[in-house]
Amino acid sequence: MDRPIGSKRSHEKEPSWDLWGAGMRKTRATMHGAISIVNAIATGNGSSLGISLRVTAEAELGRGRGVRFLTGRNEDRLVNNIVRNTMPKEMIENNLITIRVKSEIPIGYGLKSSSAVSNAVALACSRLARDDIDEDTVLDAAVRASLDAKVSITGAYDDATACYFGGFTVTDNYSRKLIRREPAPENLHSIIFLPRNIPRGDVHRLSTLSDLFTDAFRLAEAGEYWKAMKLNGVLACAALSSRYAPIMATLEHGALAAGISGNGPSVAAVAYEDEVDDIQSALSKFEGRTIISKVNNQRASVEILNG
Repeated sequence: MDRPIGSKRSHEKEPSWDLWGAGMRKTRATMHGAISIVNAIATGNGSSLGISLRVTAEAELGRGRGVRFLTGRNEDRLVNNIVRNTMPKEMIENNLITIRVKSEIPIGYGLKSSSAVSNAVALACSRLARDDIDEDTVLDAAVRASLDAKVSITGAYDDATACYFGGFTVTDNYSRKLIRREPAPENLHSIIFLPRNIPRGDVHRLSTLSDLFTDAFRLAEAGEYWKAMKLNGVLACAALSSRYAPIMATLEHGALAAGISGNGPSVAAVAYEDEVDDIQSALSKFEGRTIISKVNNQRASVEILNG
C-alpha cells in the first residue's frame, strides 16, 4: 500500500546522520550568473537574464561538527545561513560540513554573484542531505539566507531564478512568484563593462522613480525585454548618478539593449555575435575592463562526487 510522502512504518528509525560522515559524501552544484533587465529594488518586481559565467559549490560531509567555508570570499554568514536552511540540524551537529566555492563572476559589480553563490551552495547542500531535490525549496532557502545575511534588499528572486533556470525570468520578489520564464536566443552575447574606480550609488534613490520602474517591469512582463532593459538603464543611471555614456556607446554600435546591471556599477549590453567586436572596441575608450559571456539557458545541475 502506498504511504504518504515522509511517513514511516513503525519499525523504521530516524536517519543516523553521524553515519554520513563516515562515508565522506560529497556533492558539487553548478550555477550561472545573470544580468538585470529590470531592477527590482524600486517596486519589488524585477526581471533578469542568465549568462554563462559559472559558479561551482562543493559540499562535503566529514568527521567533526559544524560548518567550514574554504574560500577567499567574505560570505561566511551567508553560507552558514544557507547550510542551516537546507540541512537537518542533526546532520550539522554530527558532521563537519565543508563548503568550497569557485566563481567566475566578479564581486560587487551587480552581476548577481551573491545569488549565484547562494543558489549553488543551497543546491549542493540539499543534495548532500537528501536524494530528492525540490527546486522551489532550494530557491527559497537561498533567498531567505540572502535576506538574513543582508546581502539583498528584496531577496533578489529575479536574480535567483535567472541564475538557476537560465534565460529570461520575470518575478514578484516579495511573494517569490515566477511570473514569466522563457529561453533567450542562443546566438546572443552579453558584453559587460566593469568601470574602474566607480563607486555604487545610493540604491534607496531608485524608489523615487518607482512609477517609471513599474513601466519598465510591465514591458518585461509582456516579453518586451529589450525595451525594458533600455528604460531600466536610463532610470538606474539617473537614480544612481551613474555615467550613461558607456551604455549609449554600446547602443550606437549595435547592442539590442544595455543598462546598469543590478545596482551597478557594471554596464551590461546584449548583442548578436557579429556586433560584439564593435561594442567591445567602443567600450575600450572608457576606463575599465570588459567581459564577454554568452547568454545562458542551462538550468542548474548537481552531482554526487562520492558516497
